[in-house]
Amino acid sequence: MAITARAGVLAAIGAVVVALAAPSWTGVVAVAAVVLLLIVVDLLLAGGVRGLVFTRDGDTSTRLGEPAEVRLTITNPGRRRVRGQVRDAWPPSAGVVRDRVPVLVPPGERRTVAVELRPTRRGERQAFRVTVRSVGPLGIAARQGSHRVPWVVRVLPPFHSRRHLPARLTRLQQLDGRQAALVRGAGTEFDSLREYVIGDDVRSIDWRATARARDVMVRTWRPERDRHVLLVLDTGRTSAGRVGDEPRLDAMLEAALLLATLASRAGDRVDLLAYDRQVRTSVRGASVPALVNALALLEPSLVETDARGLVGEVLRRTPHRSLVVLLTGLDAAPLEEGLLPVLPSLTARHRLLVASVADPRVAEMARGRGSAEAVYEAAAAERTLAERRHAEGLLRRKGVEVVDAEPDALPPALADRYLALKAAGRL
Repeated sequence: MAITARAGVLAAIGAVVVALAAPSWTGVVAVAAVVLLLIVVDLLLAGGVRGLVFTRDGDTSTRLGEPAEVRLTITNPGRRRVRGQVRDAWPPSAGVVRDRVPVLVPPGERRTVAVELRPTRRGERQAFRVTVRSVGPLGIAARQGSHRVPWVVRVLPPFHSRRHLPARLTRLQQLDGRQAALVRGAGTEFDSLREYVIGDDVRSIDWRATARARDVMVRTWRPERDRHVLLVLDTGRTSAGRVGDEPRLDAMLEAALLLATLASRAGDRVDLLAYDRQVRTSVRGASVPALVNALALLEPSLVETDARGLVGEVLRRTPHRSLVVLLTGLDAAPLEEGLLPVLPSLTARHRLLVASVADPRVAEMARGRGSAEAVYEAAAAERTLAERRHAEGLLRRKGVEVVDAEPDALPPALADRYLALKAAGRL
């Protein structure tokens, strides 16, 4: 049951009447009785809310930052109309634009209410409950009841880095020889013959084919296909650190999605592994939409990553030589104590590429000289950058490829390094 503002106005009018006409306890009781009687009558005449039937339909997934619409259909099997308000409750991160909607459902009919969501976090957003308030004909009181009407909207990563995909696909087509502008130099797998043009490597000239033809013929090459790429996401405590307005893990997801899409278009098989002290997510040979759905539920864990367990899991899953792309932090202490001691067993079997998210705020602090406080901050930032360079140097001396870039620059930088390795036949 709920009481509307009209009941308060009616009680205030009764108080004025008592004060002016009958200033006694009898007057107070009489006015209170009238108000209570009107409330009871209004409740009895209001449409019932317990027997309402609710169904949902609409979007089941959306990308972070994009809207989703969920429709709620209300069926009134009762004999009185339901006039009032419906509140569709969702968690705050679902970003409900308008959760309270006026409704009027005549008896035996149904009405549909549209709820717009603009989620602010990845993952699954679940509807909590639907509360209906049915106001009586006098507008003084209302019946109120709640119903569980389950619905789940999965919020996928935004994949802003897909804007870099067309340029990388063009480069991939050039590597594959599907465009006239071929990459100079030898590749790894023979593709076809074509006429020599100025700028071609003379080492690619096929003299036998040239002897049979009227023009000088050169061999064209294409990179290997059907190679295996394993994306490994470190979901330990370092991935929970915020870089700008989002966790470091979100920037890692953007880079992983761009590389997975590019590698799939290149004909390579892409697997995904998310690990800290246990496997959080694992996808084998799936399509890019399956990867996106798996990454939507991934959250960082506030624990130190078990590097030995991570390497052991990678070796167990990939017995044949593969490109292992490890997205992790470049903090010197965890790296020296965790990853470096077990690195030889990984690099002996696979080619390892480490990608890390750099904090643009640190680079900004390193340039500060405006005050004494800024100088101290710059000194601390320079030390942090020196430690990252030291960690990067340790990895490179172990034969590891390293990509260290800010969040917006990491996805294209990682994709470019993949294309460079593929063009050089180093996968």
